[in-house]
Amino acid sequence: MSETRHGLDQLRDIMQRLRDPETGCAWDVKQTFQSISPFTIEEAYEVADAIERDDLSDLQDELGDLLLQVVFHAQIASELGAFNFDDVAQSIADKMIRRHPHVFGDTEYATEQELKAAWETIKSQERAAKAAKQAIPVNGTVASALDGIATNLPALKQADKIQKRAARVGFDWTEVSSVWEKLDEEIAEVKEAIESKSPSAIEDEIGDLLFTVVNLARHCSVDSESALRRSSQKFERRFRRVETIAASEARTLDSMQLCELDALWKIAKKET
Repeated sequence: MSETRHGLDQLRDIMQRLRDPETGCAWDVKQTFQSISPFTIEEAYEVADAIERDDLSDLQDELGDLLLQVVFHAQIASELGAFNFDDVAQSIADKMIRRHPHVFGDTEYATEQELKAAWETIKSQERAAKAAKQAIPVNGTVASALDGIATNLPALKQADKIQKRAARVGFDWTEVSSVWEKLDEEIAEVKEAIESKSPSAIEDEIGDLLFTVVNLARHCSVDSESALRRSSQKFERRFRRVETIAASEARTLDSMQLCELDALWKIAKKET
């Protein structure tokens, strides 16, 4: 670079040089939206992990990695003549102003409920406009309340979003007791599928069961993705403690009886 540049401008210059067909990095040059998409998702999860660990130093680094992904995508798009980083920034700026008329305009909301309702109305209008612009057929004829939900979201998060969208138009149980009844029904159907020994039926019914569990979590105001992540982390902590206890006795888990493992698990459970 002919002069020192800092921050975002420097990052954009770096990406342009990395993507230069003649003098850039061979790996960066050959990348496409599709090839770097998995890295983008991975970086978002690493940001979430840093937040979960309350590690602000690591969060700074991970946010930088995630920002690089945005700059990378924008650079590829710029080379294709589709849009550039400034277009991306302007697009989200316009969206934030549009979605907050009570902050950037004269609109006033009397209650938080009114604000939330207006927010959903604005987002619905945006989805409808996007579908019309892209001429996306939905069920062949009409727009759907489920339009715009990303198909590659984590399964639990996707299920939660689908259910919330359906609930907004009244397609939902009003009482959690109804979800419990549905849960009992799905468990019975899983048992029947297992007895049938049909792999496809078992997968289908377990999927329905998981979908209903997400519904139960939603009705209890619990984020299913976060809840499962916490349970996985809890299991990992306890399992590692079981390994440590076994190692202190010069034993390995695979050499122990199930009753012995269960005893160690109970110890670990009390400690963690």
